[in-house]
Amino acid sequence: MSPAAPDRRQPTAPYLDALVAYGFRGPTRFHVPGHKGGSGADPGLRWALGERALLLDVPQDTEGIDVGPEPTPYQQAEELAAAAYGAEQSWFLTNGATQGNHALCLALASPATRVVLQRNAHASLIDGLVLSGGTPAFVAPETDDELGMAHGVTPEALRAGLERCADARAVFVVSPTYYGMAADVAGLAEVAHAAGAALVVDQAWGPHFGFHPGVPRSALALGADAVITSTHKIVGALTQAAMLHVAPGGRVDRAAVGRAVRLVRSTSPSSLLLASLDAARRQLALHGQALLAGTLAAAAQAREAIDAVPGCAVVGERLVGRPGVHAWDPLRIVIDVRGTGRSGYDVAAELRAGSDIHLELATHATLVMVLGVHEQPEALERFVHDLGATVAEIARPIEPARAPLVKPPELSDALAVSPRDAFLGETEIVAVDDALGRVSCEAIAGYPPGIPALLPGERIRAEVVAYLRELARAGARLHGASDPAFETVTVLRDAT
Repeated sequence: MSPAAPDRRQPTAPYLDALVAYGFRGPTRFHVPGHKGGSGADPGLRWALGERALLLDVPQDTEGIDVGPEPTPYQQAEELAAAAYGAEQSWFLTNGATQGNHALCLALASPATRVVLQRNAHASLIDGLVLSGGTPAFVAPETDDELGMAHGVTPEALRAGLERCADARAVFVVSPTYYGMAADVAGLAEVAHAAGAALVVDQAWGPHFGFHPGVPRSALALGADAVITSTHKIVGALTQAAMLHVAPGGRVDRAAVGRAVRLVRSTSPSSLLLASLDAARRQLALHGQALLAGTLAAAAQAREAIDAVPGCAVVGERLVGRPGVHAWDPLRIVIDVRGTGRSGYDVAAELRAGSDIHLELATHATLVMVLGVHEQPEALERFVHDLGATVAEIARPIEPARAPLVKPPELSDALAVSPRDAFLGETEIVAVDDALGRVSCEAIAGYPPGIPALLPGERIRAEVVAYLRELARAGARLHGASDPAFETVTVLRDAT
């Protein structure tokens, strides 16, 4: 069920309705955009998107939509989102969860303010600290070295991190992970609050949490003070559409967040993205439980069938209870393919080439499928069939000496300079072998496991260089590296 009390307003979509009323009544448009509701658009674009989409593409500050008597339809839409998610206030975001992370850093991590970050937090948090000037200390997530998966931060690890950073104003953690594993948010909230810090949860991969008993509870319901949900990832909004929610209680200054959201948003937000958020909220609030019930049933059948494919094993519920895994999202299907004798990269490439199947992620050991709130059973059935046929064709004997992904080196929990100073300082590009001891201006993470091995402001160590090179040789992607071949790296010119 929805975490909010029954709300008779939830069947409405005030922003979407106001947009439709304006777009289709035939107004004479002497405002942007220049396509004027579609008449000035390229015929190919009109055919691809449809006349209706172009008619609804209107600018900010349109009377009767987001200006006029208050509460405007736009304000009403955000109020309904807050009610649906159990928030004190919610904001629509048109630049994804990235926009929310930037805003929260600006609101909670002003220059020289100390905050604690999960080491494998999204890169946009580091970018947010570049903007805000805040100084991070890091806490490491739990990891599965065999599968190359990062899990959540444990309350014990967070407590130790806050003891090292006793003046931290806020804590930023990730739950669920890319692999669908949820942390002990209630325990993390208790630890953060005892230390006088607000808990911010990047729940980008769980916008559906709390809307069915078969999925984990929402971070807001578990005590988080601010939560980001990428509505487009699971729930049905258009790509780039997300929400930021602040909980009641006052640990996060809503006025400061509002100012920061306005600072990092476009003055020309897409009305189509905003309308999709309003509609997705209505869909989830009204029909989320029924839609999720069907998806959960189809996913359970698919997992059972995938487990029957020789060499394949579904990873998920069996991990619950391990350090960093307090709950699990059934809308993520993670498949261990090591038993096929092939890597996840190999299997994903064959599925793409032979069956036109496109997965969310492939790693050395796994395939990751992301299901939507209303996943079609037929698509899952086709996948199971095509996976079995593909594996039967390409499987080979398992190499006895095959080693798991290289274990990451011990990562530092402090920086030589702040991310802002590293990013904005005078830089130079040098050969990686010449960069040892220098201060990095880049954030580089290998996928898998997705934990940043190098951050802006951190000194470059030989063991980190060796780790990143071995990841690249194993087939991992070095996310964030200015040189994908990792032959050069950007460093501070004056720091040695």
